[in-house]
Amino acid sequence: MHALSKLLLAALSLTTLVGARHQSRVHSRNRRDAVRRQSTNKTYTVQDFYQGEDFFNNWDFFTCKSNAQSKGLAYVNDCDNSTVLAVDSTSTVACRRQSVRITSQKSYNGGLFVIDASNMPVGCSTWPSFWTVGPNWPSAGEIDIVEGVNNQATNQMTLHSGTSQGCTIGKSSNQFTGQVLGTNCYSSPNADSGCGVEDYGYKDLMYLCDSSFGYGFNSAEGGVFALLWDNSTGMSMWHFARADIPADLTAQTPNPSTWGAPAGYWSAQSCDISANFYDHQMVIDTTICGNWAGGAYSSSGCPGTCSDMVANATNYVDAKWVINYVAVFQ
Repeated sequence: MHALSKLLLAALSLTTLVGARHQSRVHSRNRRDAVRRQSTNKTYTVQDFYQGEDFFNNWDFFTCKSNAQSKGLAYVNDCDNSTVLAVDSTSTVACRRQSVRITSQKSYNGGLFVIDASNMPVGCSTWPSFWTVGPNWPSAGEIDIVEGVNNQATNQMTLHSGTSQGCTIGKSSNQFTGQVLGTNCYSSPNADSGCGVEDYGYKDLMYLCDSSFGYGFNSAEGGVFALLWDNSTGMSMWHFARADIPADLTAQTPNPSTWGAPAGYWSAQSCDISANFYDHQMVIDTTICGNWAGGAYSSSGCPGTCSDMVANATNYVDAKWVINYVAVFQ
């Protein structure tokens, strides 16, 4: 999904996007150890660590922050200092339901980006995402780290490039565990699929479900998503369920080269990373309906229509981000 669409859609709450739901495939997490590692041997240190009130002081709200706070859609849980960003689940509405979108005030040109969440928004018509984007979309690119719609069971990670400098993803099975959905990363307002990877390579053995997205992610008590943006080698993305978060990441001394194969890998050999991706801000949001969630709604197993679901407030009781922290390491 591209930033221009997200910008327009966030302003309306009931939004639009291009895309389609992909069927999940369940494979053993052991495949992580069977493929070649792509990251260099380096221990990273914390540059920025966002937690609790930091999301209200160092991130900008797309719509009025005080309005979201007064309605209980954005707050800090005093018990564990987690930050909650929720969809309105109490109001009676006809076509537009309020949600929250926040953007980091700082921008970045590389590093290790990590989000630790214990819950993500779920339910028919929801479209949650954690992504980064540069100015003047699509010129400076977009990186979708967490994204999916409706009852989707697996996470979709996507790069969107917008320059004349080539950017593609290879299909080599010995580089990452996910399944390639599209190889050409170039995106435009009329063709914004990008080069995506479906994270079907991880199955939580305790809960016997895919844990990279949606209900499976929440049932596994959430977990961590990480993007390693290295301009010299490429982009790598991982997901770890709560019980499998690397000890070095918990200790805030991460060395991704020890984590095993990523779920997705975009090599600098087939994509000019620094030319296509720069000056990125981080974004956390939940779109309601839209081209993707709305367009895929009829094939998702959800009842009625997406517009009908928007009117059902009880559908959004669990449509909330519960974020333990977001960190950027260098």
